[in-house]
Amino acid sequence: MKITIALAATALLLPPSVWASGEDDPLLYKVIVDQLEYRDADGFKPLVWAIDGWIGKDLHKVWIKTEGERINGATEELDVQALYSKAVAPFWDLQAGWRHENLPTPDRDWAVIGFQGLAPYLFEVNTALFVGGSGRTAARLEAEYEIMLTQRWVLSPEIELNLLGKSDPERGLGSGLTDTELGLRLRYEIRREFAPYIGINWSKLYSDTADAARAEGEKTEDGQFVVGLRAWF
Repeated sequence: MKITIALAATALLLPPSVWASGEDDPLLYKVIVDQLEYRDADGFKPLVWAIDGWIGKDLHKVWIKTEGERINGATEELDVQALYSKAVAPFWDLQAGWRHENLPTPDRDWAVIGFQGLAPYLFEVNTALFVGGSGRTAARLEAEYEIMLTQRWVLSPEIELNLLGKSDPERGLGSGLTDTELGLRLRYEIRREFAPYIGINWSKLYSDTADAARAEGEKTEDGQFVVGLRAWF
């Protein structure tokens, strides 16, 4: 229900010309399965996903982004964003909207503003600033680079950093840099839009966030082998 309301509100922000038909600027859509993978983690095999979709025209789009994790049939993490996106420079979009973290509990809602695009040397970059209730702020930086080993084999290093403006003890998160995640995935493009992959993923918690994890008997650093699928249509 919240996603539907957010999409409707975002659509109202678009100028009428965005929805008008025209041969030179048609209405398009795309669904991007960036990650859909199983990870090998101490006997557990969590299913992790990062899936984006957009609809719109050349300069104006509506994006839905979702990522999460399921372990033994139960969803442990779920994050959804509904964003209005406007092209502001070649290869760069300004995005703004709403983010809802449904899990882990308690829920958190955020206003979002950020940039997504292609940096020099063909780095794919996604940055976002989040502003929530009770003076909460957070930030995220994601970057990815693709190395074409052959016409079909692609090696992709990735990095993600998350920061929090102030501690959130209800969720076991400290202020400052809370966690980093590094990945290296090798995919084989059966077709450009369909590519299975294998790889490794390494994550680390920091400061008070790491202390809270230790108190719960959880790891603060973990490396995992992954196998998954990347696709778009």
